[in-house]
Amino acid sequence: MTTSPDSDARARLREAGLRPTRQRIVLARRLFSGPHRHVTAAELHAEVLREEAGVSLATVYNTLHQFTKAGLLRELVVDAGPSFFDTNTAHHQHFFLEETGRLVDVPGDRVSVSVLPPAPPGTTVSRIDIIIRVTGRGAEDGAAAPGDARTLE
Repeated sequence: MTTSPDSDARARLREAGLRPTRQRIVLARRLFSGPHRHVTAAELHAEVLREEAGVSLATVYNTLHQFTKAGLLRELVVDAGPSFFDTNTAHHQHFFLEETGRLVDVPGDRVSVSVLPPAPPGTTVSRIDIIIRVTGRGAEDGAAAPGDARTLE
Protein backbone atom coordinates (compact mmCIF):
# COMPACT_ATOMS: atom_id res chain seq x y z
CA MET A 1 0.00 0.00 0.00
CA THR A 2 1.34 3.43 -0.92
CA THR A 3 0.65 6.55 1.07
CA SER A 4 0.03 10.06 -0.18
CA PRO A 5 2.46 12.93 0.46
CA ASP A 6 -0.20 14.53 2.68
CA SER A 7 -0.62 11.42 4.83
CA ASP A 8 3.17 11.08 5.11
CA ALA A 9 3.38 14.73 6.19
CA ARG A 10 0.58 14.27 8.75
CA ALA A 11 2.31 11.19 10.20
CA ARG A 12 5.68 12.94 10.42
CA LEU A 13 4.13 15.94 12.18
CA ARG A 14 2.25 13.75 14.67
CA GLU A 15 5.42 11.73 15.41
CA ALA A 16 7.18 15.04 16.20
CA GLY A 17 4.36 16.07 18.54
CA LEU A 18 2.99 18.75 16.20
CA ARG A 19 -0.66 19.18 15.28
CA PRO A 20 -1.00 18.70 11.50
CA THR A 21 -2.60 22.00 10.48
CA ARG A 22 -3.18 22.79 6.80
CA GLN A 23 -0.17 25.14 6.66
CA ARG A 24 2.13 22.67 8.42
CA ILE A 25 1.05 19.88 6.06
CA VAL A 26 1.71 22.08 3.00
CA LEU A 27 5.18 23.02 4.25
CA ALA A 28 6.06 19.51 5.48
CA ARG A 29 5.07 18.05 2.12
CA ARG A 30 7.37 20.53 0.31
CA LEU A 31 10.26 19.91 2.71
CA PHE A 32 10.16 16.17 3.29
CA SER A 33 8.72 14.47 0.22
CA GLY A 34 11.98 14.59 -1.77
CA PRO A 35 15.72 14.33 -1.14
CA HIS A 36 17.36 16.21 1.72
CA ARG A 37 17.67 19.92 1.07
CA HIS A 38 18.74 23.30 2.45
CA VAL A 39 16.19 26.06 2.13
CA THR A 40 15.59 29.58 3.41
CA ALA A 41 12.18 30.76 4.55
CA ALA A 42 11.91 33.06 1.53
CA GLU A 43 12.75 30.21 -0.89
CA LEU A 44 10.19 27.91 0.68
CA HIS A 45 7.58 30.68 0.70
CA ALA A 46 8.15 31.30 -3.04
CA GLU A 47 7.76 27.56 -3.76
CA VAL A 48 4.54 27.34 -1.79
CA LEU A 49 3.08 30.45 -3.45
CA ARG A 50 3.47 28.81 -6.86
CA GLU A 51 1.28 25.89 -5.75
CA GLU A 52 -0.75 26.92 -2.72
CA ALA A 53 -2.46 30.09 -1.59
CA GLY A 54 -2.86 31.41 1.91
CA VAL A 55 0.53 30.73 3.50
CA SER A 56 2.21 33.96 4.56
CA LEU A 57 5.96 34.48 4.89
CA ALA A 58 5.48 34.94 8.65
CA THR A 59 3.74 31.55 8.81
CA VAL A 60 6.63 29.97 6.92
CA TYR A 61 9.18 31.47 9.36
CA ASN A 62 7.17 30.41 12.40
CA THR A 63 6.60 26.91 11.06
CA LEU A 64 10.27 26.40 10.16
CA HIS A 65 11.21 27.34 13.72
CA GLN A 66 8.53 24.99 15.12
CA PHE A 67 9.86 22.18 12.91
CA THR A 68 13.40 22.94 14.12
CA LYS A 69 12.36 22.90 17.78
CA ALA A 70 10.57 19.56 17.18
CA GLY A 71 13.75 18.06 15.66
CA LEU A 72 12.48 17.85 12.07
CA LEU A 73 14.93 20.46 10.75
CA ARG A 74 18.35 21.82 11.59
CA GLU A 75 18.87 25.59 11.40
CA LEU A 76 22.17 26.84 9.99
CA VAL A 77 23.32 30.44 10.18
CA VAL A 78 26.02 31.30 7.65
CA ASP A 79 26.04 35.09 7.73
CA ALA A 80 23.89 37.86 9.13
CA GLY A 81 21.50 37.06 6.26
CA PRO A 82 18.70 34.52 6.26
CA SER A 83 19.08 31.19 8.04
CA PHE A 84 19.14 27.94 6.11
CA PHE A 85 16.98 25.05 7.26
CA ASP A 86 18.36 21.56 6.59
CA THR A 87 16.07 18.54 6.31
CA ASN A 88 19.03 16.27 7.12
CA THR A 89 19.27 16.44 10.91
CA ALA A 90 22.03 13.81 11.14
CA HIS A 91 25.53 14.98 12.07
CA HIS A 92 27.22 16.41 8.96
CA GLN A 93 29.05 19.52 7.82
CA HIS A 94 28.65 21.90 4.89
CA PHE A 95 30.35 23.76 2.07
CA PHE A 96 29.04 27.28 1.48
CA LEU A 97 29.37 28.26 -2.20
CA GLU A 98 30.07 31.97 -1.91
CA GLU A 99 29.27 32.87 -5.53
CA THR A 100 25.78 31.34 -5.39
CA GLY A 101 25.00 31.54 -1.68
CA ARG A 102 24.19 27.81 -1.61
CA LEU A 103 24.92 25.20 1.05
CA VAL A 104 26.09 21.72 0.03
CA ASP A 105 26.68 18.74 2.31
CA VAL A 106 30.29 17.67 2.92
CA PRO A 107 30.58 14.02 1.84
CA GLY A 108 30.61 11.48 4.68
CA ASP A 109 32.72 12.02 7.78
CA ARG A 110 35.54 13.89 6.07
CA VAL A 111 35.71 16.67 8.68
CA SER A 112 36.92 16.03 12.20
CA VAL A 113 37.59 18.20 15.21
CA SER A 114 40.28 16.72 17.43
CA VAL A 115 40.42 19.29 20.25
CA LEU A 116 37.70 21.50 21.64
CA PRO A 117 38.15 24.24 24.20
CA PRO A 118 36.31 23.63 27.45
CA ALA A 119 32.73 24.85 27.38
CA PRO A 120 31.97 27.81 29.66
CA PRO A 121 31.03 26.80 33.22
CA GLY A 122 27.50 25.47 33.51
CA THR A 123 27.19 24.71 29.78
CA THR A 124 27.69 21.72 27.50
CA VAL A 125 28.42 21.55 23.79
CA SER A 126 25.19 20.56 22.06
CA ARG A 127 26.47 20.40 18.49
CA ILE A 128 29.26 21.65 16.27
CA ASP A 129 28.43 23.28 12.95
CA ILE A 130 31.29 23.58 10.50
CA ILE A 131 30.67 25.59 7.35
CA ILE A 132 33.56 25.60 4.87
CA ARG A 133 33.41 28.54 2.47
CA VAL A 134 34.50 27.84 -1.10
CA THR A 135 34.92 30.02 -4.18
CA GLY A 136 35.90 29.49 -7.79
CA ARG A 137 34.66 27.77 -10.92
CA GLY A 138 34.86 24.30 -9.41
CA ALA A 139 32.35 25.35 -6.79
CA GLU A 140 30.07 26.72 -9.50
CA ASP A 141 30.34 23.59 -11.65
CA GLY A 142 29.40 21.37 -8.72
CA ALA A 143 26.84 23.76 -7.29
CA ALA A 144 23.57 22.25 -6.27
CA ALA A 145 20.28 23.61 -7.52
CA PRO A 146 18.33 25.79 -5.08
CA GLY A 147 17.18 23.68 -2.17
CA ASP A 148 19.33 20.67 -3.17
CA ALA A 149 21.41 19.13 -0.39
CA ARG A 150 23.52 16.83 -2.55
CA THR A 151 27.21 16.53 -1.82
CA LEU A 152 30.20 17.82 -3.73
CA GLU A 153 32.82 15.18 -4.40
